Amino acid sequence: MKMVLSSEWLKLRSVNSTFHAIGAAALTVVLGIAWTLYVAALADERGTLRAAAPEQGFLPLVQMSLAVLGVLAITSEYATGMVRTTLITVPKRSTLLLAKAGIVGVATFVTAQTILLLTYATSRLIANGRHLGFNQVPFSEELPMLLASSLSVTALALVGLGLGAAIRSTAGAIMAVVALLFVLPGVVTYLPSPWNTRVATLLLPNLVPQLSGERLSSRLGDGFLPPWAALTVLLAYPLVALAVGYHQLRRRDA
Repeated sequence: MKMVLSSEWLKLRSVNSTFHAIGAAALTVVLGIAWTLYVAALADERGTLRAAAPEQGFLPLVQMSLAVLGVLAITSEYATGMVRTTLITVPKRSTLLLAKAGIVGVATFVTAQTILLLTYATSRLIANGRHLGFNQVPFSEELPMLLASSLSVTALALVGLGLGAAIRSTAGAIMAVVALLFVLPGVVTYLPSPWNTRVATLLLPNLVPQLSGERLSSRLGDGFLPPWAALTVLLAYPLVALAVGYHQLRRRDA
């Protein structure tokens, strides 16, 4: 297993697409700086305002960019035909998929946490005592949200890996991730109340605030999962996607 992990780590860091995905995610830091400069200038004019925290406002960029990394971790091998060599070297497909999941999971969590912490730190330095709303909360209270955000990025990257193994198409897997991240939350809003809010609590983009103990709705009992339940639902997404991916990987020839 150790050799398989080393091989997967080498493959992940030897392709340009990995660095392109990380570079796209790292744009969050730049966008966070630009956003903070903009709202800081407004605060200088108005005295105070309430703005969205950049590490939360630009989180979908990190999620989508690193989800693409998860997709490409396996679909790129199908595109080049390298998967045949990989399966000859590692004939046990469960070991192969677990190794890929381990490498993708660790890489995306570390990358996401680094990017979000950098965005957090630079935005607070630029704010420099101005009352911008997002810089009024101490770091100790923001840490659960930062960790939850990184977990959501990791989960989505593993979903991308599982979908890539199942669909074997980069475009198809990316479209499925886009639907999960952006389309479904919009569709759910058209459900009759209170089902719109209740179903929304189970969608992956809405699990981040619930992991840190926040509600999606002000109404008592609606739009809220306790952190342990939100974590369970979050873990279910990659587990189901990887299970489907493994089933297809085992059932179909390369």
